[in-house]
Amino acid sequence: MHSLPVYVTDLELCVEHALAEDIGDGDVTALLVPAEQRASARVITREAAVICGRPWVDAVFSRIDPNIRIEWRVADGQAAEADEVLLTLEGAARSLLTGERAALNFLQTLSGTATAVAEYVRAVDGTGCRIVDTRKTLPGLRNAQKYAVLCGGGANHRIGLYDGILIKENHIAAAGGIAAAIERARALDANVPLMTEAETLDEARAALAADVDLLLVDEFSGEMLAEAVRLTRDHRARGGRTVIEYSGGATLATVRTLAETGVDRISIGAITKHVRAVDLSMRLT
Repeated sequence: MHSLPVYVTDLELCVEHALAEDIGDGDVTALLVPAEQRASARVITREAAVICGRPWVDAVFSRIDPNIRIEWRVADGQAAEADEVLLTLEGAARSLLTGERAALNFLQTLSGTATAVAEYVRAVDGTGCRIVDTRKTLPGLRNAQKYAVLCGGGANHRIGLYDGILIKENHIAAAGGIAAAIERARALDANVPLMTEAETLDEARAALAADVDLLLVDEFSGEMLAEAVRLTRDHRARGGRTVIEYSGGATLATVRTLAETGVDRISIGAITKHVRAVDLSMRLT
């Protein structure tokens, strides 16, 4: 089972918001069930998926009723087959019914993210290239989705605007050029990674000359990308540290070809923003 990264500090807050929007001042439909009635339930996936979201599911039911017993059959990051039982629950029937939707919303969304990531990771298997995420996440679920990326076998880019400097085209334009932007970033002494985007080979050369931590080449064509990779490898051969990352519209159909150019990483916004939830179902037994 994957352990939660240190940046996941808002799990309880996410669960609180999810329950508040769903339950409001009370689950009136659950009142149809006698308060003393107990039940068991099981959650199954109707399709193959990489599962993610256990801590959020546990927190949902713990907040509603700490007496609910949950037995997980799969770990976060584990692949499950269609119709496989993911977990079983036992407790007050009202509590199970009240927590069902919020719990499944977390589990289906995060499993959808992890499953999409795993598809891209399989596509580049053997190339040495890593699949990384972006800040294009669902509002309020960034930390959860970043965790799901890890469960799918991917890697995290910076979490937000606070833990890495990423100089992009608008920063370059406002600063008067890439060299000036890098110089200003160095002067900040922010003790975070320094990364810069490049839209031309000249900008790539300037970033390498400054030995930034990461060079992000934005939608480079085949020949430009090959040259940027060559320049980066030469730079590292001379003792530089820069990692090269491709960004810009990679798909499952193109990601293998991009990875085979020798880039170290490919960042893909679609794995977190174009999420298709996994089809899950909870049934009382």
